[in-house]
Parts: sequence; structure tokens; C-alpha cells
Amino acid sequence: MKELYRVLKRPVLSEKADLQRDEDNKYYFEVEMASNKMDIRTAVESIFKVKVAKINTEIMRGKNRRVGRTMGRRPSWKKACVTLREGHTIDLFEGV
Repeated sequence: MKELYRVLKRPVLSEKADLQRDEDNKYYFEVEMASNKMDIRTAVESIFKVKVAKINTEIMRGKNRRVGRTMGRRPSWKKACVTLREGHTIDLFEGV
């Protein structure tokens, strides 16, 4: 098992994530690229003391960026959509 606080990097805060959180009880996190669904489930359940119903993961490919004549690329990252069981919420997101 990986270190719990290394699996979850940061919450993803966007308008779509806010709507999903309010309507469907789904929370989005940026996670470590090497983590799997079981690592993410264990980290969320132990850190936030909630029960997870479902997890979907997606690798977000880095975009090409240009600065002057130089072409570069943003790094790819992994996103996890965590659906919580009925009646469970994460208080971290309530004040956002």
C-alpha cells in the first residue's frame, strides 16, 4: 500500500466538478499516475472517513504549448472521480 497522502495530490476545482458534487455526490481529485483504484479508495476512505461507492479514473494528456519559437508540452496527469455512498460528504469542499 502506498502512502495515503502521496496518492491524492489535490482536489480538482471547476464548475463541472462543483455541479457533480452537488447533484451526484461525486468528488474529483488529481492523483498519482501510478496509483490504481484500490489505492485511491483506501486513501479517500481513511483520510476523509467516508465510504466510497465507485471510482472512475482518467489520464488527462498534456497539451502542447508554445513560448515564442520554442514548443513545449504540459505534463500529463491522472484524475479520479470518486462517488460517495448516500449520506456521506467531504467537509473540505463545503466552504468552496
